[in-house]
Amino acid sequence: MTESIRLRLDVSYDGAEFSGWAAQPTRRTVAGVLTEALGRLVGAETPLGLTVAGRTDAGVHATGQVCHVDLPAAAWTDLEASLLRRLAGLMPPDARVRAITPVPDTFDARFSATFRRYEYRVSDTPWGAEPLRRYDTLGWLRPLDLDLLNAGAAELVGEHDYAAYCKRKEHATTIRAITRLEWRRDPDGICVATVQADAFCQSMVRSLVGAMLAVGDGRRDPSWPGKLLTLRERSSEVTVAPAHGLTLIAVGYPAEAEYAERADATRRMRA
Repeated sequence: MTESIRLRLDVSYDGAEFSGWAAQPTRRTVAGVLTEALGRLVGAETPLGLTVAGRTDAGVHATGQVCHVDLPAAAWTDLEASLLRRLAGLMPPDARVRAITPVPDTFDARFSATFRRYEYRVSDTPWGAEPLRRYDTLGWLRPLDLDLLNAGAAELVGEHDYAAYCKRKEHATTIRAITRLEWRRDPDGICVATVQADAFCQSMVRSLVGAMLAVGDGRRDPSWPGKLLTLRERSSEVTVAPAHGLTLIAVGYPAEAEYAERADATRRMRA
């Protein structure tokens, strides 16, 4: 068996022109362009075992995405000093590998992660989002009350079944643990939601944002988002916020010695 080395890749991308992370035969995806670039350096036939911390949807951005690949040790020896620079020349301008770090083979970008943190940006000015931020900021034409947004958010923190906010998948749990959910208004007036959890279901963050926006602009009571947690199927009352306002900003991991233990625990939880 060919000796290999596991590499952690820290990745950022503008999701506007991507059909999400996951490789699809006829669509442009982040995994697709990354695999193609690596294949040009180590051979297209080389299995990479590309594994990502979180599969972002079409249009969603990332400044803190993490994935891992397994490269033949000989290829790493040849490329170690130049791999980051070479990838910069091969990757499109809307996707970047920002760091490459050798890690133990117990590291799993998906299952070793302890949290994923997202931000969602909303402009509630009468004229909408600034043109230069139109790809990562939602324009909301109703004024938003920060206190109401945070009151609605408080109802959603903790470990719950978020079936009302998820696109359910067969044999997959919708129980998640949100450890942080809060809104702030930046100096430029933009409302920014920060949401952190051990993991998220498909469309969960955007559904949570959609519910909180209905509270923030006064159309719903602050207790409404929390009341939906009693449901065991997706709520038709929740509007999913558009993808372009959402950015994955960080993925957390335990100490190196705990990679395997964390991965095993996560696999048991997901089962």
